[in-house]
Amino acid sequence: MRPMLATHTETVPCGPEWAHEVKWDGMRVLADARGGGLTLTSRTERDVTSSFPELVPLADLFDDMLLDGEVVALVDGRPSFGALAERMHIADPRRAARAAVARPVTFVVFDVLRLLGQDLTAQPWSARRALLEQLELEGPRWQVPATHDDGEQLLAATAEQGLEGIVSKRRTAPYLPDRRSPDWLKRPHRDTVSVVVGGWRPETGSARLGSVLVGQPGPQGWEFVGRVGSGLAGRAGAGLLTRLRPLERADSPFVTPVPREDATGTTWVDPQVVIDVASLGRSSGGRLRQPSYQRLRADLTATDLEGSDG
Repeated sequence: MRPMLATHTETVPCGPEWAHEVKWDGMRVLADARGGGLTLTSRTERDVTSSFPELVPLADLFDDMLLDGEVVALVDGRPSFGALAERMHIADPRRAARAAVARPVTFVVFDVLRLLGQDLTAQPWSARRALLEQLELEGPRWQVPATHDDGEQLLAATAEQGLEGIVSKRRTAPYLPDRRSPDWLKRPHRDTVSVVVGGWRPETGSARLGSVLVGQPGPQGWEFVGRVGSGLAGRAGAGLLTRLRPLERADSPFVTPVPREDATGTTWVDPQVVIDVASLGRSSGGRLRQPSYQRLRADLTATDLEGSDG
């Protein structure tokens, strides 16, 4: 099963039919507890159980339970995706155990999809939420955060606290696996989108990565949406270049024309690596305005971007 996804909104919905939650800057995970064992599955259906051994005791709470939530790494009380990225791909049990002590994660639980053999996805959000609260899942490495009635007030509070934003959920909505639904609306504080990398350019006079050419899915294929250089200095750029070098190809992967000033000196790559980019929106020509690199999205594939809004 893949999780239900939220649709982007600029306007926070109001009224008694909506509930509002903090949007966490973490890794979406389904936690499946069965018969004393636990399986953690990412949004891309990758088994990440071995990466987070501190969450395995969740299996002791109930014999059969499926939870939806986000794994977050807290730094000074705030979620840090950068800190979490260091944990995502640790597969070796000994390394993972050491990392769990040095930088433990927290599983933020916001939905229950199955309990003791009963599929709850057809139930309205309000019923699932009431059951989730009754389960008393508070523990050393997992928690059930509060929900709020006033979305605008929560949006202001999360901005003040430096959090990512909010998610608003219609109380009557069922859970729709692998669907991006208008019954869940996300309102981040920054305009951040997930894009695929289709090429890279070196720094002037250097072999180091200076910028990347990025795209988003369109009706005919990957459409070029801009060149991103800000945020790629140092380790960020070096790490991204390591991912891109094995993907080199002879021609552009974009179906839309790439301006000469962007294409010149570009090494084209197969569109497989996904990154998050913050920008000031789009220009009239559809280009990202003043884009800056935020992070590598190792939890997403290019296929995940197709048919979504990022």
